[in-house]
Amino acid sequence: MITRIEISGIGVIDRAELDFGEGLTVLTGETGAGKTMVLTSVDLLLGGRADPGLVRTGHENAQVDGFFTVDPSQAQTAQDEGGLVEDGELIVSRTVPAQGRSRARLGGRPVPASSLTRAIAPLITVHGQADQIRLTSPNAQRALLDSSGDARHRALMAEYAEHWRAAVALKKELDEALADSSTRGAQIDELSKALELIDALDIHEGEDEELRIEARRLMSVEDLGRLIEAARTAIQGADEEPGAARLLRESLDRLDDAKRMDEALEETAARLRSIVIDAQTLADDLADYARTLDADPARLSQVMSRRHALKNLLEGRASDATGLLEWADEARERLARLVDPDKDPEKIRERLTDAQAQVIAAGERLTASRKRLATRLAEAVGGELQALAMKDAALEILVAPSKPNSHGLDEVTILLRPHPSANARPLGQGASGGELSRIMLALEVVLGEGDEATTFIFDEVDAGIGGRTATEVGARLAALAKKRQVLVVTHLPQVAVFASTHLVVSKQEGTTRVVKVEGAEREAELTRMMGGDPHSPAARRHAIEVLTSAVPQSKG
Repeated sequence: MITRIEISGIGVIDRAELDFGEGLTVLTGETGAGKTMVLTSVDLLLGGRADPGLVRTGHENAQVDGFFTVDPSQAQTAQDEGGLVEDGELIVSRTVPAQGRSRARLGGRPVPASSLTRAIAPLITVHGQADQIRLTSPNAQRALLDSSGDARHRALMAEYAEHWRAAVALKKELDEALADSSTRGAQIDELSKALELIDALDIHEGEDEELRIEARRLMSVEDLGRLIEAARTAIQGADEEPGAARLLRESLDRLDDAKRMDEALEETAARLRSIVIDAQTLADDLADYARTLDADPARLSQVMSRRHALKNLLEGRASDATGLLEWADEARERLARLVDPDKDPEKIRERLTDAQAQVIAAGERLTASRKRLATRLAEAVGGELQALAMKDAALEILVAPSKPNSHGLDEVTILLRPHPSANARPLGQGASGGELSRIMLALEVVLGEGDEATTFIFDEVDAGIGGRTATEVGARLAALAKKRQVLVVTHLPQVAVFASTHLVVSKQEGTTRVVKVEGAEREAELTRMMGGDPHSPAARRHAIEVLTSAVPQSKG
């Protein structure tokens, strides 16, 4: 469960601290006071999207810290995500800068926001008016029915999904095979000939560049010889013209004479002696290179011929020899697929027919399970609706055949029959906002029995209702809170009166504050919610009398 949230710099909230108790906690306050920002803060702790626009003006960043009490299993999940749990308490933090990326911490350790989603989101179930809207969509209704299933039902869903994916893959394979069938023979011939030529040429990686360098050298033998000889002569000298090597040797002789008069020149002389040796060695190397320069028209012809053959193979396939070898590997795989007898369209069609039959069989088993779940869920929700002032209403869940899809062979529709003489109509057509609120609550109570979440948060689930109905909703929330922690954002005093913890959100001079109210302060807030004067003792007494008479078990 969540025990505390500390908020700083989010929207209208400069700083707020919310302490939640066990049981039912209500969050009340004037419209626009900042209750939405509290829920936004919770969403951030669950790994929700971090919008820099949330940062309050004048703050560099927004900060939310949540304190959770977790059991050993939940603690292990947090630790698997990199968090640290101490004495059963897990601290979760989210920082949203006005500029830059958000940061998340799990148990004091930095983690990706996705880690919060995996570690914290399963602990909390949040429902708001958007969920009521989603409840009217067929996909949401199917998912809701499936969520009521046990391990056996989930296994049937997984089995169907596996068969569906296999059939889809075979259908794609068949389409590709049919598309290839008209040109299959031509593709086999083309690939076979290209690979035969590549194998015959027996090229290696980087060979095209090696051939280019060798061809340029062979075509430049005369120029190379002239340039190399000129370079060697400049070092070695010719006839009476002294070269660099001779001049360096003479310089060394002079320096040897000088060092006999000053030993400090020893190091300089040693350096020069090394240069003299290098110059002579360089001249010898150039002479050796010159002797390798030999015009070889036959070799040049071979090189040019191989370059031409390689260029023809590269055209339309690759830009160099390395790329051509990669193309050849892919071509061999492609050719293997084309000549593989299992890739024959008729054989694929036979396998697809078998796969489709398995989809139908698995889908029928899933449909039967859904129908059993539909009956059980409708009866359970109907019982809850009785306790929510919808005594004559009944929920019907229709599982009707549909075209096979990734979720099964049927379409799920939730119908509401307001009273026995009325026709059952889809929720989106036959239910008011208040009825949707109560149906959503009834579903949550029923489904919550198997939900791993320890905390339920309801955002104005009581919208569109009032009077005695609101009292019934409050009583049902209080009943749910006996097993789970329940947080409710409400405008209705008939709901708020059931709370074991009452938090009030107020706004003063543009800044929101959240305080826990008890005793006279709580009476004043309940009076305000009923439209009375919270400062009038008489009005407070009247309000509390009205509320407690309707709800004698409340903690006024």
